[in-house]
Amino acid sequence: MLADTGSHYRMDEMEALYTEDLGFLVLTPQGEIARFSKSEMMAEFRSRRDAGEAPLSTEQRILHIEEQGDEATAILFRRMSRNADPALYELRLRRKGGKWLVAGETVMPWPDLAHAKGFLPPRTVAPA
Repeated sequence: MLADTGSHYRMDEMEALYTEDLGFLVLTPQGEIARFSKSEMMAEFRSRRDAGEAPLSTEQRILHIEEQGDEATAILFRRMSRNADPALYELRLRRKGGKWLVAGETVMPWPDLAHAKGFLPPRTVAPA
């Protein structure tokens, strides 16, 4: 639902899916984090819609969802266009009034899984 709504620039619906204190974090090519507010993110999508941009791709794959009370985390594969790099998305969700809203998103480049070595180095000593 979220990918379809945003990809088709349905701004009123999109506004209702995010908390007001949204933090949208993006890993930049320089290895730093750029933070965007809800209003900044909405302005980008609104500008694309108003310029007549074609809808974005809705390609996504949900990899994991973990719920803990009124908070949840969803991890997804997402590609918005064949002209854009695929990305790993972390959605931070908060339940408000019985409805799940996006309180934060973190976007990072999709790893090259064929060459990924893992986040820990191999053990050099056998466990006891």
